[in-house]
Amino acid sequence: MLRALVLNCTLKPSPAESSTDLLAQQVLDALAPHDVTGETIRVVDHDVKPGVEADMGDGDAWPLIRGRVLASDILVFATPTWVGHMSSVAQRVIERLDAEISETDDEGRPLLAGKVAVVAVVGNEDGAHAVIADAFQGLNDVGFTIPSQGGVYWNGEAMQTTDYKDLDETPEAVATTTETVARHAAHLATLLKERPFPAPAS
Repeated sequence: MLRALVLNCTLKPSPAESSTDLLAQQVLDALAPHDVTGETIRVVDHDVKPGVEADMGDGDAWPLIRGRVLASDILVFATPTWVGHMSSVAQRVIERLDAEISETDDEGRPLLAGKVAVVAVVGNEDGAHAVIADAFQGLNDVGFTIPSQGGVYWNGEAMQTTDYKDLDETPEAVATTTETVARHAAHLATLLKERPFPAPAS
């Protein structure tokens, strides 16, 4: 059984409804048939300090979230689009993950190298492709492996107010892409668990 963790980077604290949460949950639901269990952390509900260290000191909630990341096989990085970019919460998560670049396992492999990351983006403005590209780059830099077609997004009509959570049904293209993301993520995570990346030569 594989484990997935959603880091929901919405700007809306609980219990507010979140389109980002809806799409992320759909990814978790699509992972379930592939023997993947999952949980969600809404990052804005926690006091994640700014910085690029694993622990930024007194009151920092990141160390507990980091523990959940390290315990998972698949990270679902979910963010809304704001002003054409990922949310400030999502950017902070990437910055905090930067501390993992120097962390290695007992054989010298990057600590996150055996983990898979996928990205889910929602917004009623353009920018999803750019957000996914930025997220892929940051997540890959810190060690995550990105599967083929590892991103899913929904963009509403430009300059309108309809949110993803307001739709009567999930668009077929989004549902199909979500299933592909889940299938590829579970497959890759299984492979990496069975055959980890080779350790560096000593």
